[in-house]
Amino acid sequence: MSQPNIPNITPTITITRDDVINLLLASIALEELGLAHIINAEAEKIQYALGTIPGLSPAASLENILQVNESVQDMLDLVIKKELLLESKLKQVIKTIT
Repeated sequence: MSQPNIPNITPTITITRDDVINLLLASIALEELGLAHIINAEAEKIQYALGTIPGLSPAASLENILQVNESVQDMLDLVIKKELLLESKLKQVIKTIT
């Protein structure tokens, strides 16, 4: 068995301070967009469980609705934690700008 051959890669990357700030702001925006999609998916989960989406099966039982509610609550708790981290990240970027 031969040993892997790892090439010597030394890329030269030039990024200005403004580029870094723009990349950080873009990363925050993309994470916010991802969280918005998660929140929307959770809303659709609730709609599905309640049977309010046209053309789908009848509403779930009370027990199933409570399980969905708990699942959505757990996910929203995680989303809120992520939002707090993003807020902190944004504040640090704003401090860097000023």
